[in-house]
Amino acid sequence: MNTLSYKTVSANAKTVNKQWVVVDAEGEILGRLSSKIAMIIRGKNKPEYTPHVDCGDNVIVINADKVKLTGNKFSEKQYVSYTGYPGGQRFISPKELMAKHPQRVIEKAVRGMLPKTKLGKKLYTNLFVYAGANHPHAAQSPKTIKL
Repeated sequence: MNTLSYKTVSANAKTVNKQWVVVDAEGEILGRLSSKIAMIIRGKNKPEYTPHVDCGDNVIVINADKVKLTGNKFSEKQYVSYTGYPGGQRFISPKELMAKHPQRVIEKAVRGMLPKTKLGKKLYTNLFVYAGANHPHAAQSPKTIKL
């Protein structure tokens, strides 16, 4: 048996092939969409996935304002933030957040599904979310995928 023919390929920053991908969020369920986006950003859909390397694609999400939540989560779910001051705990529902910043609902969901490390912060910068159908990344010639 030739053991030299069985080499484990480990990706690094030079060998990674990053692409640009457009995902349409219109009519999609938030959690299901976010988990697929997080998997693409992480690079787990590629055969050369390496856990400690940013080997995922750059994801552009359009129509973020048309994403759906099931059940009563749209009005009853609460996002918690803290200002840093005593008594500064703030709560906001997805309904209120969609009215102010529709893209943040998807950003929060995807960010929670990425690693909580330095690599996770770097991976999060590969996500671009827009409320409407237009995006300014036409120069990267992204390909549209259906999840």
